[in-house]
Amino acid sequence: MTVASSHPRGEYAKTPGRRQEILTAAIEVFAASGFHKGSLRDVAERAGLSQAGLLHHFPSKNHLIEAVLTWRDDQSRTRFAERDNGLDNLRALGDLVEYNQTKTPELVELYSILSGEATAADHPVHDYFRQRYAWVLDYIRGSLDAVAAAGQLRPGVDSASATRALVALMDGLQIQWLYDRDSFDMAAEVRGFMQSLLTVEL
Repeated sequence: MTVASSHPRGEYAKTPGRRQEILTAAIEVFAASGFHKGSLRDVAERAGLSQAGLLHHFPSKNHLIEAVLTWRDDQSRTRFAERDNGLDNLRALGDLVEYNQTKTPELVELYSILSGEATAADHPVHDYFRQRYAWVLDYIRGSLDAVAAAGQLRPGVDSASATRALVALMDGLQIQWLYDRDSFDMAAEVRGFMQSLLTVEL
């Protein structure tokens, strides 16, 4: 009787390290070409796999991009988790922008490309981005409402309007920054805008 090994070998080994190599390759390919133009063959080649080997880990292109976005969110949650109060939440948001700009610029590029592509209702990650925007808007609105309740929001600032403006600013800054990454500091711009809404130091 043949005994199956408990430790798969070669390119089919579903180890965390191998999966991370594939996700990293996918980020690079999709950031450069977009989801539709980026191919599984390109991802496999960049990860040092055959296409069959890649499909063993991720059975479709949709599964792969969903895994990439899930991994991105998992990384963000460690810096974007809700803290004790609204002001701390806004500080966490500024920290996340700084982290993305300095540590994961390829994810900034991928996010910008996919968020534009995914406005089409039939895009495989359309629902992901719709839900993500709803969550981000709710998170920031709740944080600004908490700031207002603590008497830390400037008089006349509407938290709903300020939330939309802040999200639009972040998305717009990402596109400008991708064209010229040395032209300005995204985190400083975001923190500056949030500071303009407050009566206390951010």
